[in-house]
Amino acid sequence: MLKGWGQQLRVGVGSHALSLLSVGRWGRKPPRVLAECSYMADEEHAALGTALRGLLQEAGVAGRSLSFVLADELVRLWQVTPPANAARMADIEAAAALRFHSLYGEAPAAWQLSADWHASQPFYAAAMPRKLLAVLGQACADSGAAMVEVRPHFVALWNRWQGAIGREAWFGVLHDKLLTLAAIEDGQLRALRPLPLPAGADHYWLGQMVRREALLFNLALPKTVQLCGVLPAALVKPGAGGKDEMSCIHLDAGVQGSSFSAASLLAWAGSAA
Repeated sequence: MLKGWGQQLRVGVGSHALSLLSVGRWGRKPPRVLAECSYMADEEHAALGTALRGLLQEAGVAGRSLSFVLADELVRLWQVTPPANAARMADIEAAAALRFHSLYGEAPAAWQLSADWHASQPFYAAAMPRKLLAVLGQACADSGAAMVEVRPHFVALWNRWQGAIGREAWFGVLHDKLLTLAAIEDGQLRALRPLPLPAGADHYWLGQMVRREALLFNLALPKTVQLCGVLPAALVKPGAGGKDEMSCIHLDAGVQGSSFSAASLLAWAGSAA
């Protein structure tokens, strides 16, 4: 059995890979990769469940608690504007489900919705596939472990870094060629956009994307974009030609030189270590 007082066990779930990490609760020791594996994705998540069960049983996690971080491509994130006459929790839940269906064309019943619910102002919601959650829970139960938390990657990093975001800055999370960009105004999320990272993406490309989103949502241009993830050098540094006033800051620069896999970086996301 794994032993480790003061250690958290975290699982990163990518679209084709899994990683089990041991992370110090108080950031005194560097994270340690305990096991990793890849799998072939399928609609029922059967291969993921088989891979996870084998990974957990081999690591000997019986009696331990596990926290999961899901890659953003496995989940859905969107903004909800509550109806003007919202008076009950059921009203804003219905608004979130309706907005989800209009954006993604999928039945909300197949997804587990969660949000920072608010009846009088726009809020953000996340949806995770119920089948995926059931597979994760069953693999934990079969291995004698307890699933205590499941978070999307963006949510994990937003919760970790929200207090460090500047007043005139936007926030973004880059993972596996997907940039989840958050437009922020007066400390509040105003828009959330997943942007596939093209080959050769640089600081100029980032500036153009930020300008497009600012125009689309009628927001002021940020002076800074603060990013998390393993970043291409050209994305952070302005190109040699032309002047660009928007700066780019790497919030979790400690991951840049790490040898962690993409799945391990998911598991590490949001940790104070």
